[in-house]
Amino acid sequence: MIVIGICGASGSGKSTLAREIRASLSCDARIIGMDCYYNDYSHLPFEERTHINYDEPDVFDFDELYADLETLERGEPINQNGYDYANHVRADTDERIYPPDVLILEGIHMFRDKRITEKMVLKVYMHVDIDICLLRRTKRDIRQRGRSIESIYEQYLATVKPMYEEYVSKYIKDADFAIMRGGKNRMAIDAICAYLSARLLAEKFEREDAALRIEE
Repeated sequence: MIVIGICGASGSGKSTLAREIRASLSCDARIIGMDCYYNDYSHLPFEERTHINYDEPDVFDFDELYADLETLERGEPINQNGYDYANHVRADTDERIYPPDVLILEGIHMFRDKRITEKMVLKVYMHVDIDICLLRRTKRDIRQRGRSIESIYEQYLATVKPMYEEYVSKYIKDADFAIMRGGKNRMAIDAICAYLSARLLAEKFEREDAALRIEE
C-alpha cells in the first residue's frame, strides 16, 4: 500500500485533488479525509459543540488515524469513519475499508503528526491564496453543509484564518512540492499519477523478483 498526503488551507482544493488523483489512477485507490478523525464531542450539548475550534490540531484524533494506518499496512480492514457537519458529531459507519493500492490522506493538519507523515511516499501542499480559499469555503459550506454566510465568516475570522497563519501555512516546509491553482491542476495531477504508477510498478517487480529467488 502506497500512502500519499495532501495538506493545505480549508477551501484550497485538497478534496478535489484527491478525487482527481483517484479517478486518474488505474489501480485501487481510496481517500481518507482528516475530518473523519475529529475527536468525539457528542457528550457535549449542541451549543457547546458549535463553539469548539475545529481548525486547531488538538481537535483531531491522530492516534486513531495512526492506528488505522497500521491496521491497513498489516493487510487488515478498518471501519469507515464519518462526520456530521450540521450537528458537529462523529458519524462513523460499519462500512469496511480494505487496504488499497494507493491510500490518499487529505486534511488541513495532515502533516502535523510525524508518525503519519513518515508513512507517506509523497507529501503535497495546496498553495492557494487564502482569499480564494475563503470564497471556495463559503460556496461549499452553504451548498453541502447548510451553513449561513454569517456563521461561515464568523468562524473564518475567529478560527480558520488564525489557525491557518499559526499552523497550516507552515506545513509547506514539510511538503515534497506545492500545487498552485487548486485541485484541478491537470499537469500536477498527471505528474502525481505518473509517479504513483511508477512506484506501484517498481514494487510489483520487487515482489515478483523476491518470489523467484525464493523458488530457486
